[in-house]
Amino acid sequence: MWEVCQQHAQAASPELQETLLNKVVCLPDHLSNKLRGENLPIFLPQNYFPLLGTEIIQVLQRISDSLRGGLDCSISFVSQVLGKVCVHGRQKEILSTLVPCLTDLTKSDCIWQRMCWRLVECVPDRWMEAVVCGFVQAVPGADVLSRLLGNLVVKNKKAQFVVTQKLLLLQYSCPTAMLQNVLGYLALDNSRRFLLIKVLQELMETWASSSAVKHSPVEQQLYISKAILICLSHLKDVEIDSHRQELFTCVMEGMKCHLDSNLPRIRCLGMIVAESISSRINTDGPILKFQYEEDDETRELKSLLTQMPSPPSVISPPDEGRKDSPSAVTEAESKPDRKPVAAAYAVSEEGSDSELDSDDDFIPYDMSADKELKKTKAPLYIRDCIEVLTGPEDVEKWEATMRVLETLIQRNTAATQEVSVELAKVLLHLEEKIYIDDFMELRQKALVAVTVTDPVPVAQYLTSQFYSLNYSLRQRMDILDVLALAAQELSRPKAPGKSKLSSVQTPYIQILPGSDSSKDWRRIVDERIRSKTRRFAKGQSQVELVCAPNKFSSVAGHFFFPLIQNFDRPLVTFDLLGDDHFVLGRLAHTLAILLYFAVNTVAAAAMGKALLEFVWALRFHTDSYVRQGLLSCVSSMLLSVPSDRLLEDVIEELVETQAWLADVAEKDPDGDCRRLALQNLLLMENLKTKLEAAPS
Repeated sequence: MWEVCQQHAQAASPELQETLLNKVVCLPDHLSNKLRGENLPIFLPQNYFPLLGTEIIQVLQRISDSLRGGLDCSISFVSQVLGKVCVHGRQKEILSTLVPCLTDLTKSDCIWQRMCWRLVECVPDRWMEAVVCGFVQAVPGADVLSRLLGNLVVKNKKAQFVVTQKLLLLQYSCPTAMLQNVLGYLALDNSRRFLLIKVLQELMETWASSSAVKHSPVEQQLYISKAILICLSHLKDVEIDSHRQELFTCVMEGMKCHLDSNLPRIRCLGMIVAESISSRINTDGPILKFQYEEDDETRELKSLLTQMPSPPSVISPPDEGRKDSPSAVTEAESKPDRKPVAAAYAVSEEGSDSELDSDDDFIPYDMSADKELKKTKAPLYIRDCIEVLTGPEDVEKWEATMRVLETLIQRNTAATQEVSVELAKVLLHLEEKIYIDDFMELRQKALVAVTVTDPVPVAQYLTSQFYSLNYSLRQRMDILDVLALAAQELSRPKAPGKSKLSSVQTPYIQILPGSDSSKDWRRIVDERIRSKTRRFAKGQSQVELVCAPNKFSSVAGHFFFPLIQNFDRPLVTFDLLGDDHFVLGRLAHTLAILLYFAVNTVAAAAMGKALLEFVWALRFHTDSYVRQGLLSCVSSMLLSVPSDRLLEDVIEELVETQAWLADVAEKDPDGDCRRLALQNLLLMENLKTKLEAAPS
């Protein structure tokens, strides 16, 4: 390599250089092809390329010495070797040796710094992406990356495309540390900061695009959100002021797209990014504030915004500038703050004493004649509960009624059946008159109890109201939840009563400790007991599973078919195929649950066929939550409908569904959809194997 670098300065033969380049980079492959199993360990890739990295450092050292001596020398051949090694996928092996050495050599030497910049600038464009990505992965921080690459992204268009487009917008596999390296590298030099602002603008456009929110995976949206927050942490106040209106417009558009999503994770990402941008652009006025559940992901995102940019890389001795370190400033600032705190504490103590002195003038109120208020008795009958819930407001009676209603419904089934529809109507329209911690849970349990007690009329009422006017989306989703929970309760067998024999203690032998006269004493004792014991009947080794009729089987049609028949008919205030796609996703999940609980029933086959038609009509829906519900419907159908009925009724539809599932498993942007599609394909394969094994 050193000879070629010397000859290149005198216009060496390009054919010779190309031949040497191939031999140097591909030597492990050539030797392994010739020697096969007898190859030497030094020529294995994991050993050869670190050695090649060490040799490159030696060549660069000779080039440095030549330049200091006033001799001309070329570095392009070394750049070609580095590029070809990286494009062959050996970045990790060679850069694990190169990067630490170059990091140390470029700390305080301008010639080494310029050589390193020239080394990456002379890499051919066809190999530039592999080299840049390798450096971004290998460096420990943005300051080191800035020292090794220099202004490569400004001078080379290919490198600029890789850093500003490929690593940020066209893939999402980089870890957070790599994102911080890339964006910190753009922020560390004034000549590169325009690229940082350009990257932030493109990231914000992608984040605010409704099409990107709908069709890109959640992982990519998390990746873009991290990149936006890191960019914000590097922006100066002057740069924020100059782009304030543009950022505000993107925040408004992107926040709407994210909050309209059916996936809680995407909504949370939108809230965090909107909060963070609002805190930067509205430093004086009010800022956006949302309520969401704190977890590791949200804490990591917030930490990206609060981090400080890395200090710019300056060629100076390592010990220089330590007098003004952040720790010294912190200590200097923290000392004078102690006296005012103590003074404030003293003032507060004086104020508290004066207040206590003034309170001595008040005479205590005589409470000896006060009596404890009696607790309001809860209603004892169902009709009394309806009167309380629909009558004038009585806070204590209303709360007592809500807490006892479920128990009354379960105890008085006959009385409940007389007024079941009326009670369901009252509960469905019931609003929280007073604050109760678990109001929604109590209301839902009461509705489920009414539905279980009198399933047919209540289910008919609830399903008819689902497609009626003047209902909120919350009430429609409550109806779906109640139907699903009631179906689960009806299909569940009753818990058996305790057996009389369960209280009888089983005879046992107590082994006394310390009797180790024989190693196999347990076997001897067991054999003696078995030979001396007479058994008239052998008890069951396992508890039998509870067997009971499925009460949901006779009423499954009343729950299922009214829900599925009107989904494509829009109303004035309710359009499942339009803006109300979140309710459509809940409907799909509910239908899958209802079919699952109708397993082994007469109506299961007809329900499965209708559900497959429902899935087929909506299979290309743009919302990922709806597609997840449709894939759950397919799983429920494959698990609940008998295999022979599937082959008789929907064999052609199953073949088309299998092709659709294969397409979803391969191309769907949502990870959960791909996973569900793979599960359905496995269920179909198991069904096929089961049918082939069955005797004809």
